[in-house]
Amino acid sequence: MPNVEPGMQKLYPFTPQKFARHGQTLSYLDEGTGDPVVMLHGNPTWSFYYRNVVLALREQHRCIVPDHIGCGLSDKPPESGYDYALKSRIDDVESLLDHLGLTDNLTLIVHDWGGMIGMGFAARHPERIKRIIAINTGAFRLPKSKRFPWSLWLGRNTRLGAWLILKKNTFCRAAVNWCVTRKPLSDDVRQMYLMPYDSPEHRIAVLKFVQTIPLQPTDVGYDIIQGVETALPRFSHVPTLLLWGLRDFVFDKHFLAEWQRQFPHAESHSWPDCGHYLLEDAPDEAIARIRDFLARHPLA
Repeated sequence: MPNVEPGMQKLYPFTPQKFARHGQTLSYLDEGTGDPVVMLHGNPTWSFYYRNVVLALREQHRCIVPDHIGCGLSDKPPESGYDYALKSRIDDVESLLDHLGLTDNLTLIVHDWGGMIGMGFAARHPERIKRIIAINTGAFRLPKSKRFPWSLWLGRNTRLGAWLILKKNTFCRAAVNWCVTRKPLSDDVRQMYLMPYDSPEHRIAVLKFVQTIPLQPTDVGYDIIQGVETALPRFSHVPTLLLWGLRDFVFDKHFLAEWQRQFPHAESHSWPDCGHYLLEDAPDEAIARIRDFLARHPLA
């Protein structure tokens, strides 16, 4: 597992914990005390994405923030050592939370792939989920109104795309430029996002997250997405907050509209000038919404 360089610890002032699972070590943050808030990142980010949320919430909440296997400070095994599939991701989260004894009163904060992973876990254990906060993510099949972006198609379906992701780090480098639209990332924050993915061997998860996007019934994981979609009505009573950067070219207004259709009770806040990394573009505003939402929906 890589370590955060001393000069960068001011940006990530945490002591990661370790969880051993099937021969791999998963890194996670366990900060604070109180009602548990589980934060799940997507691709190609890691727990660093939630750093400011953790700092804002840990005085009142226990913040659990894993780095998925192959991401962040977790181990990065070859494909022969880990099944980089949606089911594995859900299994990992389930095992970690069971290991920590967190089996009730869970709040989920999910972003990007974290939405599908988190809601996949929620579909297995709906009784454990008490609040949901979704940030530019999905928990259902591609909306009918949304075209699959060509850049993801290239990475998902072609050898050229795979070569660009693995050998040239195109996906990670594009993300730190394209996923913020209100203001560019500072050099040190950009470096922190790129740090875990510093070699082709460390980018396997980045590639597999793209290659395993389920679009057709024959795709691995499509059945899981269908099952989660079918389970969504079970959360009609669960307080839900939607926070959206509308300049996201993947999880855009079409995804937000589908969340609103599936969760008509949800509170929604959107930022027309912000992108996929909403917590970088508008951290103070988004975190204020999160804190207010949690305060107005205390656990019984």
